Amino acid sequence: MRYVIIGNGVAGVTAAFTLRARDAAAEILLLSGESDYFFSRTALMYAFMDRMSLRDLEPYERHVYAEQNIRLVRDWVTNLDASRRLLTLQSGSSLAYDRLLLATGSLGDAPDWPGLDHVREGAVHFVTLQDLQRAESLARTTREAVVVGGGLIGVELVECLVYHRQKVTFLVRAPWYWPGALAREEAEIVSEHIRRHGVDLRMDEEVAEVLAAPEGRVRAVRTKSGHEYSCQLLGIAIGVSPQIAWLRGVKTPPSLGRGIQVSSSFQTSLENVWATGDCAEFSANGQSLVEQIWYSARRQGELAALAMLGHQVRYDLPIFYNSAKFFEIEYTATGEISPSLPGAQTFFCRLPGREASVRITERAGSIIGVNMLGARWDHSIFERWIAEQRDMDYAISHLAEAQFDVEFGRVDLASVSGAYREWRARSAGTGSPS
Repeated sequence: MRYVIIGNGVAGVTAAFTLRARDAAAEILLLSGESDYFFSRTALMYAFMDRMSLRDLEPYERHVYAEQNIRLVRDWVTNLDASRRLLTLQSGSSLAYDRLLLATGSLGDAPDWPGLDHVREGAVHFVTLQDLQRAESLARTTREAVVVGGGLIGVELVECLVYHRQKVTFLVRAPWYWPGALAREEAEIVSEHIRRHGVDLRMDEEVAEVLAAPEGRVRAVRTKSGHEYSCQLLGIAIGVSPQIAWLRGVKTPPSLGRGIQVSSSFQTSLENVWATGDCAEFSANGQSLVEQIWYSARRQGELAALAMLGHQVRYDLPIFYNSAKFFEIEYTATGEISPSLPGAQTFFCRLPGREASVRITERAGSIIGVNMLGARWDHSIFERWIAEQRDMDYAISHLAEAQFDVEFGRVDLASVSGAYREWRARSAGTGSPS
């Protein structure tokens, strides 16, 4: 049996090792045009800030692949003929498969800003290894940078550019930072912190035009408010999308939507072809869903491999969780974290004198989401509470169980409990806690 996996990110590599653990005799090929070896994409910023080498980004020693008899192929796939179970590579060679896994990940979204098509140098994303290399090259000749997009990738790129002592303007189209995940209160904490690092963070600013110098390098960004921000590097961090454009032109494309449409067992519309990770699109409750989270991709890779082996699997959407940092501010989120949830009530507490906060959301007597800033928390405990349908009183009284890592500062739980009692008292008086 020959298994071929396109994509050596966390989903693809997890699938490869899962296959090997359960089929010692199979031939396993892992293809990537981006890199020779699997690397931790979430650690790209540490390479840019000279804290880690590129080799340090690789979670596995290179000899492991040979020891596991996993063949690595550095090439891009240009055609898929599922009727013949055949791939065509950019090098011109062909590669047959018995079972194929598409784990092609995501690419940074390309905006349609006027003038961007005239920029031949200076515009960068921050998703791939090639993005990192371009950003590092540009940083040597950059004095001023503009980063557009108020999510995690945007703030990581901003932090890297601050490290390289560049004047950074950070443009966010929304009225506050990352409104899809943070309420205004948390966004204000994060925004204050970003500005304290010398970043010119601007809200309600949307790009109207990108200006290029005569030689083609970006020279400025003009916004719809009429402001113009000069730059020699333009960071584009407005989101990511599944890397599936190449599939639209192959001989036998799978069914495509936002991503590669799959069943709950990762099967595509093509026989003997599965898809997993950032590029896979599921249907749940009448809606399509693409999960572009590292943790989800790892779990999906394992389950997709089992499906390829013939096991009966069903991927049910897990309780969401994510963790990150905004410069030095730790962030942990679990469950439903949208700032506006119908029928829900939220307890929020900002810790006195600290860039830290606690937010717990409850619906129908059970907690459904937790958003924490400024300390490290064990998300698995929050997941368990949500799955067990614990109420908010239970969560507040057991917060100590979820807190760890003294080095990064523990939250003063007494002040949280005091704020919670006041919040409960107010809610009892008004009948509508805020």
